Amino acid sequence: MYKYTLKRLGQSLFTIFIIATFVFLLLRLMPEEGYFAEDYDKLDDVQREAILTEMGLRDPLHIQLKNFYKRTLRGDLGKSITYRKNVAITKIIKPKIPYSAYFGLASIILALIIGIPLGVLMARYKGKIFDHLGTGYVVLVRAVPNAVIFLFLQLYVSQIFAIPMLFDIDSPTSWILPAICMSLGGIAYYAMWIRRYMVDELNKDYIKLARAKGMKNSSIMYGHVVRNAFVPVVQYLPANILLTISGSIYIESLFSIPGMGGLLVTAIQRQDNTLVQALVLIYSIIGILGLFLGDIMMAILDPRIKLDKKAGAR
Repeated sequence: MYKYTLKRLGQSLFTIFIIATFVFLLLRLMPEEGYFAEDYDKLDDVQREAILTEMGLRDPLHIQLKNFYKRTLRGDLGKSITYRKNVAITKIIKPKIPYSAYFGLASIILALIIGIPLGVLMARYKGKIFDHLGTGYVVLVRAVPNAVIFLFLQLYVSQIFAIPMLFDIDSPTSWILPAICMSLGGIAYYAMWIRRYMVDELNKDYIKLARAKGMKNSSIMYGHVVRNAFVPVVQYLPANILLTISGSIYIESLFSIPGMGGLLVTAIQRQDNTLVQALVLIYSIIGILGLFLGDIMMAILDPRIKLDKKAGAR
């Protein structure tokens, strides 16, 4: 287990390294106007070259890349260019982390406590009305564009239940709707996979044997089927984290939440290349760490996974 953890950690760090390099090189291909924003037309060529030289953008590419790695390892993500000129990016991001963390964790918890029981009930009552309703929900969430669903909830559900349409830090009820919107995809995801794995388990021979011995259906369902079906679902926790990250970028902007997702949208609109680079790197690290934790949890919970060299990891 120790060797497997180190191996997966090494693979995760290498992936982060590749992504960081890719993001750095991609932004270097962007037009240089993005480093000046509205000041571009106010400067002559000499002034522009002086600024670019001071920022290190006239150094050879390998030197720029080496300096980028050094600064990143020190926790220095650079300074904002246009959003808050010459302000350290860490200072900009720090007050926004609690909002993104709260809504991200709240949506994941909601997805787990609603999606898993929903999937269990769909499998237990397979082919009946509850299964059809649950399947309809899953199809709706996965087929209809998220923007349409979120706008519908914001415009109509907020009016029906008298919930504020936009986020207000001083209004506790305004925290509810964004968390629900962010969890919809995760709920559908867990319900779908729990149902699938439980139906597979119900058709296995050991379940038929348990029924033949007269074991109660509830004991079979919750003592064996749910427990065994839950193990493979653990591997989809990283996917839920990635869904939450992608959803937060739009939802934070839609509900005017002062988090990192809304900040990324604003940074792109204002062509703040340094800030975009830092935020994309942070989101990538969160996603990769989620995948890493999912693999480790899967290895811990599923005794069928062999981690030794002879059997191979599977």
